[in-house]
Amino acid sequence: MQKRLVCLVTGSSSGFGKHVSAALVKAGFQVIASMRDTSKREPLDKIAKLNIESEHMEVIPLDVTSSKQIEESVSAIIDRYGRIDLLVNNAGWACGGFAEEIPEEDWREQFEVNVFGLINVTRAVLPHMRKQGCGRIINISSISGRIGFPGLAPYAASKHAVEGFSESLRLEMRPFGVDVILIEPGSYRTSIWEKGLRKTTFSPDSPYAAQNERLMASVAQIMESAPEPDEVVSAIVHAATIPKPRLRYPVGRGVRLAIAAKSILPWSWIEAMIASRLK
Repeated sequence: MQKRLVCLVTGSSSGFGKHVSAALVKAGFQVIASMRDTSKREPLDKIAKLNIESEHMEVIPLDVTSSKQIEESVSAIIDRYGRIDLLVNNAGWACGGFAEEIPEEDWREQFEVNVFGLINVTRAVLPHMRKQGCGRIINISSISGRIGFPGLAPYAASKHAVEGFSESLRLEMRPFGVDVILIEPGSYRTSIWEKGLRKTTFSPDSPYAAQNERLMASVAQIMESAPEPDEVVSAIVHAATIPKPRLRYPVGRGVRLAIAAKSILPWSWIEAMIASRLK
């Protein structure tokens, strides 16, 4: 029997990571589903129990902001399986609020998880993929990595950083047979916004109070109508298994159109459209 390819997924306790961990097992991978707090593994276990053979998925603790834990986790995977064929960098969160009012520690935490965490897990895996002469790294970005939105500056900035890192890394790793891929979802029904915005507090005396009210209403409306993340999961599995993956996979309603519009239209038109949407 052919041995399964080995995959490490970060941020598997919820959202895209939870669903894609099970989907990749079904696609033929041996999946190491990692999460910061394994006491929150129950939703993943429920999906796994219904859909897959549990021996093909292992759950491990991994905090992507801990260099020591990253090193130990990757070493343990190599010791056990001998290789890592696919890395899905999914761990992340969204910090909401207006730039002037967001505390420095929130800005730093946003980058520690979404950027430095992603980079450090990638750097730990790269020597093994390079020596193998093959491998695939899928970085979960966002439409916010291509277009900035008001009230989401830290998240947009972190995802723009992921985009630039991935472009450069793809060129660096091309001679070694390692593919780097970006998945760029629009709005989907996951807990990322709920968690991030729950942490944000606003004063009624804030000069941004009216803007914040409109932003919260817009986010609530989007979340109410947002689809389940099936399309994103399918895009990740497709990028993980297709022989020659592209660099970018925009996914979701209006995402390709928005990206195309930004590259063609004057920025003043884009501003007007976003402002109109928030009204």
